[in-house]
Amino acid sequence: MVHVHYDIGLVLGSVAVAILTCYLAVSVEQLLFWGNRKKYEKLILIGCGALLGAAIWSMHFVGMLACHLPSTYHLDYPLTFVSYVIAFIASTFAVWLTARPTLPLPRLILGAVLMGLGISGMHYTGMMGLILDDYKIYHDPLIVVFSILIAISGSGLTFWLTFKYKNSVKRLKTLKFMIASMMALSIVGMHYTGMSAVMFYPDNGLMVEPFKAGQGIILFTIIFITSLVLVAAFSVAVLEQRLEERNKQLSKANRELANQAIQDSLTRLPNRMYLSEYSHFLFVDHRQKNTKVAFLYIDLDRFKAVNDVFGHHIGDQLLIQLATRIHRGLNDKEKLLRIGGDEFLLVVEDATVDYAMQLAEKTLDLIQESFQVAGKDINVSASIGISMYPDHGNNLQDLLINADAAMLTSKYQGRNTFSVFSYSYDQQEARSQTRLINDLYKAVDEQQFVMFYQPKFKTGTYDICGVESLIRWKHPGLGLLTPGMFIKGAEKTGLIIPMGYWALEQACKQIQQWEKSGSDFFPVAVNLSAVQFEHKHLFSTLEMLFERYEINPGHLMIEITESTAMHHIDSSIRSFEHLRKMGIKLAIDDFGTGHSSFLYLKNLPVDELKIDRGFIQDLATGSKDELILESIIQLAIKLGLTVTAEGVESPLQAEILTRLGCQQLQGYLLGIPVEVERLEAMEFRTLTT
Repeated sequence: MVHVHYDIGLVLGSVAVAILTCYLAVSVEQLLFWGNRKKYEKLILIGCGALLGAAIWSMHFVGMLACHLPSTYHLDYPLTFVSYVIAFIASTFAVWLTARPTLPLPRLILGAVLMGLGISGMHYTGMMGLILDDYKIYHDPLIVVFSILIAISGSGLTFWLTFKYKNSVKRLKTLKFMIASMMALSIVGMHYTGMSAVMFYPDNGLMVEPFKAGQGIILFTIIFITSLVLVAAFSVAVLEQRLEERNKQLSKANRELANQAIQDSLTRLPNRMYLSEYSHFLFVDHRQKNTKVAFLYIDLDRFKAVNDVFGHHIGDQLLIQLATRIHRGLNDKEKLLRIGGDEFLLVVEDATVDYAMQLAEKTLDLIQESFQVAGKDINVSASIGISMYPDHGNNLQDLLINADAAMLTSKYQGRNTFSVFSYSYDQQEARSQTRLINDLYKAVDEQQFVMFYQPKFKTGTYDICGVESLIRWKHPGLGLLTPGMFIKGAEKTGLIIPMGYWALEQACKQIQQWEKSGSDFFPVAVNLSAVQFEHKHLFSTLEMLFERYEINPGHLMIEITESTAMHHIDSSIRSFEHLRKMGIKLAIDDFGTGHSSFLYLKNLPVDELKIDRGFIQDLATGSKDELILESIIQLAIKLGLTVTAEGVESPLQAEILTRLGCQQLQGYLLGIPVEVERLEAMEFRTLTT
């Protein structure tokens, strides 16, 4: 067995040849990266593959010349040519791979393996074409495997560097040289490691002492160390590639999250958060240009009915179709946003009032066209309010408030129309309501409310037979406000829920104090809104209050308006029965203003019927109101209900109601709503004084 040694000068020459040829191949390869040469792309690809294949192939044969072979040799030319073909195919694939716009990790590994196998295939095919006189060539399998791993690692590292610095290579020759050197080092490392695996045995079968060459051992050591560096570097490159891909995925996810924050999840339109940033740049730009911006506030009419009748999933599909239909007809200076459940905002740049009105009319026509949703024809309309920047406000908040006020004007005018904001009394009132609602949040947090109590009296004796608790708001700037000024706003914002529970607790506290003092102002009536009556925590809250204050539930009366009770009659009956089981007295308030029906009333387990003041205010002897009241009172009494008349303000009204059989009276004639201290201290006027 004979080991060979090398001519160091030729070894260095082989390395130089590899670097020079690889550098030339990388330079030509740039034509694929940055040149606009689609016509010659295939030709350039083949040329680069031929150059890189020549680098591998020529380095192999220069390296063979550096070897001191044990005898004369000659080449098998067909196999030698095949070795170049292998190098050419592998090189062409490598150039094609690096010319792709992306290099994901699976493609990097696959490319490294194929290129490494191509380099190794060229080398070992070339070795098969080497024929020595009187010697046979054998290879150490372990070192052969190691040489292939070197080729794969070096190729992968070269691909990774090429992609990582693709844009920089065009400008920096140093980086181009580094990439060419890495590719050349992979070829050289594979070649000389593969050569160290070669053993020459005499053809006569006689064993020969190995040839000891110090230069060969040193060279092999250098190659071995270099190869380890290549493998380690490739491993680092693979890890960094994975890290880069994960960073890209994370960046993409962050961008999607950022988009979701400013995008409505249902319609994919921009939302309120987007509007805040968009309006800032919009106002700055149009302030400089001295142009106007139109804000069209679009609110669908009776959209809740669509959800109630067809279901929320149909309502959602309707909103998507509506957004698509409007958005399709907009130009670059018109932007549609969704700012609420069924509320949209159309922002128009460089607009005039006339153009905004034309666009509003066009939008109404689009909305009126039937929508096909899940095989159903659904028709809706909308009310639109228009405000103009800077005529109707210099900031987004004022413009939206004014556009909303104009939209409400459209609602009052019968819906399915548009209105332009004007500084009329109605708009000023709407703005005041908006500011009041804003203050209401603070009022709930700081509990700026007090309870007033209005007594009820028995007819004939005029003894107190209960009180109704009425909430008042002690506004820091506006003074004492009655419920009519803020209850609708509380219902609209949902603040009616905490306010209602606060009122219930105050009533329970007062009942506890009167039970301890022996005062007889029972029952204490508390009005519940429709929202609170249907709230899921109503019963558990009442049970908690009874347990906390240890009061008689029969001393508490809950009043529900007739329209609330009749809204979902079956559900109302179940709720009334639950409250009755808890021992609470029940009353129907404002009877006669809603969907009056004694057929339903006979099924409601209530104790008291309160006739609305609308029947009382024009009451006179022989009037139609008297005839209606007589029928209501007599039928209610036969149903076992106590009848109370609200809004009694004159002795004549009290006299007629007493004659008709009404059992209880309530109104300013007998007692106004007062604070608890005045209630306990005052002497009530009666008809006999």
